[in-house]
Amino acid sequence: MKFTGTETYIATPELQLAVNSAKILQRPLLIKGEPGTGKTLLAEEAAKALNMPLIQWHIKSTTRAHQGLYEYDAVSRLRDSQLGNEKVHDIANYIKKGKLWEAFTAPQQVLLLIDEIDKADIEFPNDLLQELDKMEFFVYETGMTIKAVHRPLIIITSNNEKELPDAFLRRCFFHYIQFPDQETMQKIIEVHYPDIKANLLKQAMEIFFKIRELPGIKKKPSTSELIDWLKLLLADDIPEDILQSQDPKKAIPPLYGALLKNEQDVHLLEKLAFMLRRES
Repeated sequence: MKFTGTETYIATPELQLAVNSAKILQRPLLIKGEPGTGKTLLAEEAAKALNMPLIQWHIKSTTRAHQGLYEYDAVSRLRDSQLGNEKVHDIANYIKKGKLWEAFTAPQQVLLLIDEIDKADIEFPNDLLQELDKMEFFVYETGMTIKAVHRPLIIITSNNEKELPDAFLRRCFFHYIQFPDQETMQKIIEVHYPDIKANLLKQAMEIFFKIRELPGIKKKPSTSELIDWLKLLLADDIPEDILQSQDPKKAIPPLYGALLKNEQDVHLLEKLAFMLRRES
C-alpha cells in the first residue's frame, strides 16, 4: 500500500515519494520544514491512509531517550517493600513501557511519530541510534531483550532548532517540506473550506503572501495560521471589499492577530501603513 495523501491532507508528489521511500527502505523518515506546514499532521494522516495504528511520542526539552524505551520506578518499589506489598518481588511491576517498547511489541505494524526531536538535548538522537537501527533494546532490570515484532514506520519531525548528528542523519530518509506555492495552498484551503467564495480566497491569499514576503518580518505566517485567519473571516462574515480596499488606512488586515504573532511584526505593518498614509 502506497501513501498518496488523503481527502483531508494534500501531499505533494515529493512528499508522497518520501513517505513511500522510507517505507520501502525501512528507515526513519526525518521531516523538516517551517512550523505550521503540517509535519505532525503528516504522521496522523499517513497512519490513516496506510491503515496503521499511530503511536505518538512528543519530545520536550526535558525528555530523555531512555524514556522512549522504559522507565524503572525504584521509588515505588522501595515504598512497597516498606509496606510489605507482595508485588515487590516481581521487578517487572515497576517497569513502565515507553513509546518504542509499545511500537516494537504491537501485534501489527504501527506508525511511530517522534515529534520535534530537536527540542531535546543534543545527545538525544545519538542515544537512540542502536535501537532505531537494530529495532531492539535490553532491559537491564529484568534481563529481557525487547525486539520489534513488526518493524514500525517511523516519522521524525524537526523544526531545525538544533543540528542533528551526522550518524543519526545517515540512518534516516530526509525530506524538507517546502512552503506551499499559491496553487497548492489553494488546494489545501479548499479541503478545509470547500464552500469558500473564490474571490474571498483570492484576496486573502494575496494579503497572506504579501505579508510573508515583507522584508524584515520576523515570524512569517504559516499554513495553519492562514487556515485560522480564514476561519475567523468566515465566522465574522467579513465583507470582501474590506480585503479588496486599497485605502492606506486599512493596510493592516482585519483580525491580523491570527497571522502575526509578535509585536515587531505588528509594528512593521503599522509603520508600513503610516508610510502609505503619508504618501497618499
